[in-house]
Amino acid sequence: MNSKVRLIPSAQKDFKQLDGREKLLVAKQMKKLASTPFLGEALGKRAGIDLIGYYKLYADKKRLRIVYRCVGDELDIEIIAIGRREELEVYRKAELHREREPRSQLDVAKRKSRIAGLRG
Repeated sequence: MNSKVRLIPSAQKDFKQLDGREKLLVAKQMKKLASTPFLGEALGKRAGIDLIGYYKLYADKKRLRIVYRCVGDELDIEIIAIGRREELEVYRKAELHREREPRSQLDVAKRKSRIAGLRG
């Protein structure tokens, strides 16, 4: 089973800021996630940052972190942040991104398609 992998808008910005080599390495990890959603390590609540229900996956020899969560019945992947670990930067960004996107856009799209199916 292959899951859909999606970057929320703020994670798309994170991805665009990477250099070409880093983009390739992150894209490779995203491809792995599509077939193995729980490949990363579970995150929790540390240093005042609450990321319970989220996972981290390394890229570029652990220099980069990809923070994501699994959503929906089909375990689609929603990437919320990509960045470096220094000073917990990527985890702080992930918490901010999470707060700005309280509801999964994938869940919203699924609900809309179900409603459209009921109407049609």
